Amino acid sequence: MRLLVLLLLASAVMFTSCQEDDVTPPDNTQTAAYDAGVFLKWNQKFMELDRYARGNRPGTGPRSLAYLGLAAYESVVAGMPENNSLRYQYGGLHLPEADNGRVYYWPACVNASYGYLMEKFFPQMESEYPDMYNSIGHLREQLHLQYAQETSADVLERSEAYGRAVAEAVYNWENLDIVGHDAFLNPQPADYVPPSGPGLWQPTWSDYSPAVFPYWGGVRCFAMGESDLLAKPPVPYSEVDGSPFYMQAMETYSMVNNITANGPGAHDGKWRAEFWSDDNLNLTFGPPTRLIAIATQVAEAEHLNLAQCAELYAKLGMALSDAGVAVWKSKYHYNVERPIAYIRRVVSQKYPEAADWKTLLNDPTTGLTSLTPAFPAYPSGHSGFGGAGGRILSSIFEYNTDHPGAYSFTDLCHQNRSEFIGTPRTFSSFKEMADEDAYSRLPLGVHFRMDCDEGVRLGELAAQRVLEMPWKK
Repeated sequence: MRLLVLLLLASAVMFTSCQEDDVTPPDNTQTAAYDAGVFLKWNQKFMELDRYARGNRPGTGPRSLAYLGLAAYESVVAGMPENNSLRYQYGGLHLPEADNGRVYYWPACVNASYGYLMEKFFPQMESEYPDMYNSIGHLREQLHLQYAQETSADVLERSEAYGRAVAEAVYNWENLDIVGHDAFLNPQPADYVPPSGPGLWQPTWSDYSPAVFPYWGGVRCFAMGESDLLAKPPVPYSEVDGSPFYMQAMETYSMVNNITANGPGAHDGKWRAEFWSDDNLNLTFGPPTRLIAIATQVAEAEHLNLAQCAELYAKLGMALSDAGVAVWKSKYHYNVERPIAYIRRVVSQKYPEAADWKTLLNDPTTGLTSLTPAFPAYPSGHSGFGGAGGRILSSIFEYNTDHPGAYSFTDLCHQNRSEFIGTPRTFSSFKEMADEDAYSRLPLGVHFRMDCDEGVRLGELAAQRVLEMPWKK
């Protein structure tokens, strides 16, 4: 009896000790046991901030998404037994390791990681939009209080400390990329002078804005090698009527003219052009973040778990970032002028009315009309981001056991907008979505077809390089 009593007391002490320290149901040791709510909330927050963040588009936004996604993935990969950490893929990245014998509440790790890095990547918001900047801390605290009701205090403290430590390590590594770090502070450097000559880009009518991110091609990549980054040469420049370059300009010229004249298919052309634009600060989030918005819609509809979202957002952020680096390196290598410059100067020699030709890109927040993005035409950034995003989304949601074929979905990003045609559009596959994103730039009047063709190819290559990384054991 005495021995039995002693055994019972010892068991009670051990049970209490474990309960106070770590013990949770066994399946909760794995990241996949949790829902994706923390990822959905933080990426929604990114979309809100990106809409107003000066200097965030088109370069620094996808770069931030890559670091945010990588840090969040690394903060929970210890609970993903089929996955590898990417810590050994990058020189100079020194990540803390999770303690094998301790329990972590993985959503809290992700919350701490996003909460720390989001403030680092949106510092301009603190003075310009303090309420929006403070909403970062509010979201972090809201989730902290929720998790405090779902796990023990010591597990929560350990989890948040680990997630923050991973984020700090990733941010220290991010700092080593001199070209990309804090580039939002000077997106249009005064020391850049664009080359001049026939067919070469110069600031365009109507606002003649100086070059945006001319040095972005030197930013660190996550998966693409140096030999991947330069686009194929564009169609040879020519001013000869009927030449391939001339006909590229005529296609854009004719598309815009047809919409302006309300010709056949005009409404659909304008709808596509405006639906995918996302060019204007303070109106919508930027073009790369559009792919995050679509991914978030699909992730929510498919009820992805925490582990699946960790992989999705890491892969997508890296692919978008690398696509941006490749596209901008190529833009300032080839320095191809925009359609509006060519059409007003060259096409007007045959069609005098072309001297006053305008794009359909307008900014209702400023009243400026007939805008063109302030960087060379070839290749297209929208096309690069669309190609990268479409390829990553396809790899996760198409042609697998859950979805043996293509994935049909409706993009609801702008369904409540009134400043432009934001009516939702439905797509039969992610490839169809990516291609429409790319070629929407033709009816808008800001690109040649060759820009879109090569942009999609570069974006898909960026995604492929990301997918080739050792994600799985």
